[in-house]
Amino acid sequence: MKFEQQIRAAQAASVLAVLTISFLANSFIAFTTAAVLWLKEPAIYQAIWLAGILTLNTLRQILAARLRRRDIVRSDPHAVLNHLTIGAFASGCLWAFAPFLSLGFSSDGAEGYVIFIIAGISAGAIIQTTAYSRIAIAFGAPAMLATVASLLHEPSTVNLVIAADVLLLMVMMFRSSRMSELNFISSQVDRLKAINLAASLSRSNLELEILANRDPLTGLGNRTAFNLRLQQMLRQTEGAVPAALLIIDLDRFKLINDTMGHSAGDIVLTEFARRLIAIAPPEHLVARLGGDEFAVVIEGEDAAARAFALGGKILDLTSRPVMIGDRQVTIGSSVGLAHVPEHASTAEAIFACADIALYAAKEHGRRRLRVFSPDMKQRLDRQKQIELNLEQALAAGEIEVFFQPQVELSGETITGFEALVRWDHPALGPINPPEIVQAAHALHISEHLTRHVASEAAALILRLPALGLAGSSIAINVSPREFSMYSLSNTLGEVARAAGVSPSQLEIEITEEATLDTAAAGSELGLLEKAGFRLAVDDFGMGHSSLAHLVSLKVDRLKIDRSFVHGIATSRQNQAMVSALVGMGHALSIDIVVEGVETPEDAEVLRMLGCRFAQGYLFGRPMSAAVLPNWLAARFAPPILETIADSG
Repeated sequence: MKFEQQIRAAQAASVLAVLTISFLANSFIAFTTAAVLWLKEPAIYQAIWLAGILTLNTLRQILAARLRRRDIVRSDPHAVLNHLTIGAFASGCLWAFAPFLSLGFSSDGAEGYVIFIIAGISAGAIIQTTAYSRIAIAFGAPAMLATVASLLHEPSTVNLVIAADVLLLMVMMFRSSRMSELNFISSQVDRLKAINLAASLSRSNLELEILANRDPLTGLGNRTAFNLRLQQMLRQTEGAVPAALLIIDLDRFKLINDTMGHSAGDIVLTEFARRLIAIAPPEHLVARLGGDEFAVVIEGEDAAARAFALGGKILDLTSRPVMIGDRQVTIGSSVGLAHVPEHASTAEAIFACADIALYAAKEHGRRRLRVFSPDMKQRLDRQKQIELNLEQALAAGEIEVFFQPQVELSGETITGFEALVRWDHPALGPINPPEIVQAAHALHISEHLTRHVASEAAALILRLPALGLAGSSIAINVSPREFSMYSLSNTLGEVARAAGVSPSQLEIEITEEATLDTAAAGSELGLLEKAGFRLAVDDFGMGHSSLAHLVSLKVDRLKIDRSFVHGIATSRQNQAMVSALVGMGHALSIDIVVEGVETPEDAEVLRMLGCRFAQGYLFGRPMSAAVLPNWLAARFAPPILETIADSG
């Protein structure tokens, strides 16, 4: 509908809205006027005039009702206004006879009464039809002009003055009517502009909503859109329809961003999104939740099996290299899977379950798919409880450092110790070292924990000469994730200087993962080696260490993983593996330490294979520094015993 037509429609609707009461008032005033005149001097033309007014009002009411029913107001408002104007003019013409109904009345004010009535009813018409002045003018003009004519019929000074007053009143009323119409039109223009603006804003909001629910980089739905659709889906089905949620996290994505730039990271994200869309059927809900985290929802029968199969495809597609310029980059992914309704039936709960499964996939080495199970949640709740209390426990001195001896196999003489954290939680009981390290990382207090362990190790180093173990070293474990969090070389250097111990008596144990990421760890390990700290690679043989990296980092020790040691006395395969590792260590002038030695038979075989150093429960369990003198006194010969006794 055009703008002008909308205004005309509003005028027509406004006039139609008051017609019924206008007709009733018009008919009542006509009746009372005829009655007054009839009582003064009855005349047949008075009755005829009243009948004409009533008949015309009835016809106009019927016409108005038809106009409303046919909704012509919207389709053709100009025609409606023309019909109403013609009706008003016809009514005005009938009222124009009213002043002449009282002619010949010489007294009792009948003529003045009629003039008053005509002026009043004309003013009422103007008041009732402020939206469209032509209707009021069409009605009032004939009646008021007829009134002037009746006054001039018998010219006198009084009649001339009254006629002039009536003409002036008519002009004022018609001008007021026109101004009212203009005000109405102005208000309608403002209203229509407001409506159009609201519609425009609504369209803009819709466009913004689309943009707000779409990830601008990959074109997938974002977290907001994903959460909303997942909630709607589960509410509609009340969590009864089978469904499965996959949450995918890209491995090593942060490393790509840090080493190759965010533009390289964007290439990885868009390429993964493209591959994901290619293998996910169109009816699946696919979204990027943020960063390098994606999600897929699968509905319908066999949702769990289809999701598991899709998860395997996702692992496969992320194992394929991504081209960044002329370089190939392999990222890998971890996937968490949860089912509806087996695991949960609400959006929040199923998302939490899938997230827990993803956490488990990362915890167990990444590049794998994990399906949620209740014990995963128990482990996560346990980890959250550990995180909640760790910082306070560390400040209160509840995190203890135990020391496990390392020996030379030929004579079982002690060559050093490995420092291991211990925490007896008041509610959870003993906490494993990996749990403590993981919680410290989550709380960003890894440096505080490492400083505490290193300080305890340095304190024991100062006591070793008095225990007959001068020159022995103590190894402390460091997570490779710490290299990007703080300067390990600065922290350990400060501890060594404060305690007054030689850095060569502190051995830093790292996992093979750290040796692979030379960009993040190489410089820091180089600083540690330069400062005089000894370097050891822990759990060697379980990863993919490069020999070139080991040589370039000037590693002092390799600790063979316990999985190769357990039962080695009866395992020829493990014997061959350890023999090869020992030979490699000798060739590179790197000491080999075997972990997890628990039986004399295993220790003897290891000695025969050329292993010089070992640690395990066979030689001693981890113990606090306080009980170490008594343990030494109980284990070793009288000369050492006397030295230990003297130190006490």
